[in-house]
Amino acid sequence: MKFLAIIPARYASTRFPAKPLAMLGGKSVIQHVYERVSSILEAVVATDDKRIYDVVEAFGGKVVMTSTEHRTGTDRCLEAYNNYGVEADVVINVQGDEPFIAEEQIRGLMQCFDNEQTDIATLIKPFPANATFEVLSNPNTPKVITNPQGQALYFSRSVIPYLRGQNENEWASLRTYYKHIGIYAYRVEVLKQITQMSQTPLELAESLEQLRWLENNLTIQTAVTNIETIGIDTPEDLVKAEQYLQQKHK
Repeated sequence: MKFLAIIPARYASTRFPAKPLAMLGGKSVIQHVYERVSSILEAVVATDDKRIYDVVEAFGGKVVMTSTEHRTGTDRCLEAYNNYGVEADVVINVQGDEPFIAEEQIRGLMQCFDNEQTDIATLIKPFPANATFEVLSNPNTPKVITNPQGQALYFSRSVIPYLRGQNENEWASLRTYYKHIGIYAYRVEVLKQITQMSQTPLELAESLEQLRWLENNLTIQTAVTNIETIGIDTPEDLVKAEQYLQQKHK
């Protein structure tokens, strides 16, 4: 099976403009992401900005230009796949602000496609057993429940499942709760399919794109990771990432 990683990298960002070009440990954030991913499988950066394009070319990376009009990273992935012109069975969408993505996380996604039923793969991470209800219930951290085979049943900004009759602050110690890590892999034919789908009621209710896929009967296989991803959404996140990098190299 042929896998291709596509790394969407936009210049415009409400919270952190020019984020992919921010420097981290002497390299741009996008170079960190590209080098990690391309050491495992073929990778290409998908950008809508010539400045990012030029930086990726300068460090020897593969890059394609895409439209500035895309509503989602999924749409940008499909255009990048079509523009890049390399045939693949599965596309892995790795965000351009994940400089510490681990090899085992990417391989976990790849292994999901050993099952022919898998249309889409994504990562989930257990909450610690001592997590408070405040942590569990944070709506900015989507939760997921799966069937025994690890296929997603539902994603929610609410805590799922609800443990009736139990102290809320003990919920995490009574069962394993999973947060969703928003890194996806798609069979190419499924990637083409989902970019044509209209928004669905559950997606609109929760503002979670993956619910559209479940409502259209696609199978989302999850892979469990115990590694905490360190995404960079704000300048403050970049400072934390720099500190993390310095700790690793001590």
